[in-house]
Amino acid sequence: MVQQQQQQQHRIYILQFRKGEPEQEVACKVSQAKGAGRRVMYYYQDYGGGGGGGGKSGKTVQSKALSLRRILAMLLLSLLCVGTLFVAPVSFLSFVHTDDGGAEAAAATAARRGVSGPCLAVGNDSLCCDRSSERADICFARGDLRMHSASASFQLVSGNSTAEEERIRPYTRKWEANVMATIDEVRLRRVSPGEAARCDVRHDVPAVLFSTGGYTGNVYHEFNDGILPLFVTANHLRRRVVFVILEYHDWWITKYGDVVSQLSAFPPIDFTADRRVHCFPEVIAGLRIHGELTVDPAKTPEGKSIGDFRRLLDDAYRGRIEFLERLERRAARKRHRRRTVPRAQLAPPRHTSLQDRPRLVIVSRTGSRVIENEADVAALAADVGFDVRVIRPDRTTELCKIYRELNASDAMVGVHGAAMTHFLFMRPGKVFIQVVPLGTDWAAGAYYGEPAARLGLRYVGYKILPEESSLSREYPTGDPVLTDPAGVAQSGWDVTKKVYLDRQNVRLDLARFREELVRAHQYLAAGRRRRPRASV
Repeated sequence: MVQQQQQQQHRIYILQFRKGEPEQEVACKVSQAKGAGRRVMYYYQDYGGGGGGGGKSGKTVQSKALSLRRILAMLLLSLLCVGTLFVAPVSFLSFVHTDDGGAEAAAATAARRGVSGPCLAVGNDSLCCDRSSERADICFARGDLRMHSASASFQLVSGNSTAEEERIRPYTRKWEANVMATIDEVRLRRVSPGEAARCDVRHDVPAVLFSTGGYTGNVYHEFNDGILPLFVTANHLRRRVVFVILEYHDWWITKYGDVVSQLSAFPPIDFTADRRVHCFPEVIAGLRIHGELTVDPAKTPEGKSIGDFRRLLDDAYRGRIEFLERLERRAARKRHRRRTVPRAQLAPPRHTSLQDRPRLVIVSRTGSRVIENEADVAALAADVGFDVRVIRPDRTTELCKIYRELNASDAMVGVHGAAMTHFLFMRPGKVFIQVVPLGTDWAAGAYYGEPAARLGLRYVGYKILPEESSLSREYPTGDPVLTDPAGVAQSGWDVTKKVYLDRQNVRLDLARFREELVRAHQYLAAGRRRRPRASV
């Protein structure tokens, strides 16, 4: 019973307050805001006391009357920490967090793991920025760090009189000047004790600062520019980290809270809205990114891969999926009880071959790049031998429900676009068929095809012929738009987007597409035959 309680997840709603607004005890119920201060709601997963440091990192600074008690507690905690470091040092030391005397050892360990860069190890009272990547800058600071959102800065409080300041826009598309100009800039600067802001909340874990601005709102960018880099940067900290978010969005926390809670045991902080001074022993500003929808084991502190990220998604959504399944079983029992036909007269369950058929999910689009003969494609897949499902995700669709559908699927079919990011939800060994419209060959392969193969999926890029494109009804035969998309693309991204992304639908040649479906079905059937049978 105790073990079950420890494993149970509780979704807890918390409120942040602007500095100066009265503090309140807030549990699961949310009271109405009082006063002029804006309050920001978020949630996090608490793991019921079952380890992992879940719950509360920030400690509000107390009055001096408690100083003796705090000193004794700190001495006791220090003794416990010293003992713990010999048992599990990784839980207490971040990738760049090492004792002053251990910087060389940490650098050697990082080098053995294939991790490189100018900031291999950061000692106490120091600041270092790695700007060597074309994709993103990342800065590290260790010591007495104080978040001062009023001046858009983190203060490194130091007796060192040397002036030092670094500036960073913590977003992972460094090469795109236009979008980077929309990201808030944060300063990391060394200050004297006399200049430092007074701590309102103390944390005993590092902070990771990143932005959910830029292209956030597009699921590809949400994963590629945010969630995956967050995994790369923070996973080795074992949830002992506080996320500080620029351009904070309540909807983003709601959408990705299940995933974020697997990386941090603590509520995130809205950098702009929370005017309290949060104090940290270490700050990592910015995120590491390895490429398109991927995790490179050679560049992570613990050799983690995209497969490890996939397992994190499993852990993130398991509880919610089990809850949805309980609701469905309860609804099924209610429907069964409403039946007036005696049980003996009920028709026996149909023993169809659907249960033995591999499941194929068609990810449907609206607007542009629509499969105009989608119903025919679904019927064709069923005729080939698939159990066919069609899903139409939109901005309001709960991510867990999409994950549940694709995690249980054997094959996924969709037209090139951001929704293809959901291949991350499929299990290795399954089939991903991406319909590649005219003018999208390179992007389809680089953004989805190659990453899917690295995840362990069997990737099929179905490149349409000009006659399968709706553009064949707008342009005459032989027009460069139909015969030379690569040449048209040289006119610039705006032309490519307007012609090939925004105005193109597809009507698949059923005979051609059938060949791909048959091959996918044969591959999956062969995989099932190779799978060892469970012993009776």
